[in-house]
Amino acid sequence: MSTAPTELAPSATETREFSPDQYEAGPLTLGASRAVADYSGYKIVAARHPWRWVGTVVVALGVAAILWSLATNPRWEWDVVAQWFTAESVIRGLGETLKLTVISGALGFVLGFILALMRLSASPLLVSVSWTFSWIFRSTPLLVQMLLWYNLGYLYEKISLGIPFTSVQFFEVQTTTLISQFAAAILGLTLNQAAYSAEIIRGGILSVSQGQIEAASALGIPAWRRSTRIVLPQAMRSILPTAFNEIIGLVKGTSIVYVLAYSELFYTVQVIYNRTQQVLPLLLVATLWYIVITSVLSVFQYYIERHFAKGAVRTLPLTPLQKAKKFFTLRTTAKDLR
Repeated sequence: MSTAPTELAPSATETREFSPDQYEAGPLTLGASRAVADYSGYKIVAARHPWRWVGTVVVALGVAAILWSLATNPRWEWDVVAQWFTAESVIRGLGETLKLTVISGALGFVLGFILALMRLSASPLLVSVSWTFSWIFRSTPLLVQMLLWYNLGYLYEKISLGIPFTSVQFFEVQTTTLISQFAAAILGLTLNQAAYSAEIIRGGILSVSQGQIEAASALGIPAWRRSTRIVLPQAMRSILPTAFNEIIGLVKGTSIVYVLAYSELFYTVQVIYNRTQQVLPLLLVATLWYIVITSVLSVFQYYIERHFAKGAVRTLPLTPLQKAKKFFTLRTTAKDLR
């Protein structure tokens, strides 16, 4: 008995072939590859952000109102501000403010670095001393510290240097002679800054992965090179932003020195407006100079942080000058294409 061959349906694993005409005809039947959708007829519409524009308009109106008030209100006395802004006495006071900032900032961060290393050491005594120092100076107001150092002569009439618990002395000096207004200001600002700097530096060092230190140690890299070539460059990315904020705060903190009658910027301005009774314009003079100093420091902060970001990002962010150049280049190119 003969049987006719039966045609079987194509299996799931069987490959079906299609002619080029079938691909051009449009969507294919089930089981075939789908044609690529054609979006050439669609219109591209930019995303709309209505609330962004509302916020922009509100803020722009607020800024315009403030600028208009500053320009049209005669009580600001901008002519008096211009008169005293570059006065010789004000410039001398500005120089003293910068001197206090540089000396106190440098000494404060050096002492803070030592305190941070003490805090990270294995010695319980060093850890305790470092922690106690930071605890005391971060717990008391800077103004109180200034007055305490300036009146140190009340507690100790003389200050001497020698061998402890013996009668051997190398030199001895009156406390009131040694602790002048400038010395009390430097002492107060430096010790206060050191307490905060120690915690900033310690946090930056701890932010570096312990695995990298262990790997460097396994490779036989000396401890000094591990610290200077591996730990510190990475820790600087965490230290710098907060450290610059501390320096900017130190610039403004020098104004507290006025309680010692030291002729820095704010005290000088006070002396002038007590004599001329032009209080608001002279306060504006001091305000503008503080803004100038902090703005310059902010520029330095941006470029230094950008330098230390080389190991963290593949492409460095554009500087403001590079952004402006790119913007105008694109505008010029767009005009040429039109």
